[in-house]
Amino acid sequence: MATSKIRVLIVDDSAVVRQTLAEVLASDSEIEVMATAADPYVAAERIAEEVPDVITLDIEMPRMDGLAFLRRLMSQHPIPVVICSSLADAGTQSALQALEYGAVEIVTKPRLGVRQYLEESRIAICGAVKAAAGARLQRLHPARVVQPKLTADAVLARASCAMAETTEKIVMIGASTGGTEALKLLLEALPPDAPGIAIVQHMPELFTRAFAARLNSLCAITVKEAESGDSVIRGRALIAPGNHHLLLQRSGARYYVEVKDGPLVCRHRPSVDVLFRSAARYAGPNAVGVLLTGMGDDGARGMLEMKQAGAATIAQDEATSVVFGMPKEAIRLNGADKVLPLQSIASSILVHAR
Repeated sequence: MATSKIRVLIVDDSAVVRQTLAEVLASDSEIEVMATAADPYVAAERIAEEVPDVITLDIEMPRMDGLAFLRRLMSQHPIPVVICSSLADAGTQSALQALEYGAVEIVTKPRLGVRQYLEESRIAICGAVKAAAGARLQRLHPARVVQPKLTADAVLARASCAMAETTEKIVMIGASTGGTEALKLLLEALPPDAPGIAIVQHMPELFTRAFAARLNSLCAITVKEAESGDSVIRGRALIAPGNHHLLLQRSGARYYVEVKDGPLVCRHRPSVDVLFRSAARYAGPNAVGVLLTGMGDDGARGMLEMKQAGAATIAQDEATSVVFGMPKEAIRLNGADKVLPLQSIASSILVHAR
C-alpha cells in the first residue's frame, strides 16, 4: 500500500519563489505541492478548501506579514510551518519570533540569486518539510510574565566558590527540530543557581546570538552564545554558535568550552555528538546529558558514551517531542537512563546535580 504524500501549501509574494519552491518540492517523490498563495489572505482561502500537511511561509509580504499570519494560525488552527525568508542577516529577531510562535524550521534565502539558491538547497528544503510533517504542535498561548532575575555578576560571584570542588555537576544539552521552544521551557524552569550548562541547538549561523539573548531575557539563569574559554559555571548556559562545534574542556577543577571549526558530524555543525563525546571524556560521572526533540540521530552515540563514562542521561519522551528522532535513537542504543516528558526534565537535572 502506497504512503500518501506530504501536501504542501507555499505562501510567498514572489512568483519566482513560488514557482521555484514548487519545482524543488515536487522533485521529491514524498512531497506534493497542494497549492500556492501570494499572501496570507489567499492562503486562508486555500486552507478553507483543503488543509495542507505543511505550509512554507515567507515573512515579508503585502496585506499581512508572515509573523502575524503565523501567530493567528498557531493560536486557532495549528499547522506545521517552515519559514522560508531572507532573514539570515538583518531579520534574525523576526526568525526567532517565528520559532517562538510555533514555526518548526527556518530556511533562509538570499535577497539575490534566490532561484539558484533554492535549487541548490533542495535536500535541506525537502528535509525541513518532512521534519515539519511529523511535528507535534500545540496551540500558541500568551507569554507568561517574566520576573526580574539576578545580574550576571551576581551569578558569577556566587559560582566561583562552587568551582573549587572537582565534583561540580555540569549539564550537556542537545536539540534540533522543535528545540528552540523546548529549550525555552526547560531553561525557564531552572533556578538561578542551576548547574552550568552547555548547549548545542541545530540553528543557522547568526541566529544563535539573538536566540541566546532572547533566552537570557526570559530565564533566571544567564544565557549567552559561547566563546572559547568561557567557563561552565553555576547559573549560566552557553549555546554553541551556529556553524561551529562546541567542546567541553577541563583544567583542574575548572570546566570551560572550546569553539572550533571542523567537518560536519552527523551532517551537522555544531554537532551534539561532538559536545557529548567531549563531556564523556572530560566530565564523566560529573555530567548530566539531555537529548531533546530533533530529527535524525545526532547525539545518540555521544549520549551512549556519556552513559558508559558514568554520566546521568535523559531523553525527552515521544509525547512531548516535536520530532521524536534524536531521543528515539538514543533510547534504541540504550543510551538514556531516563525517558521523561519535557516538563519533568528540569527537576530531574536538579536531582542529579545535588
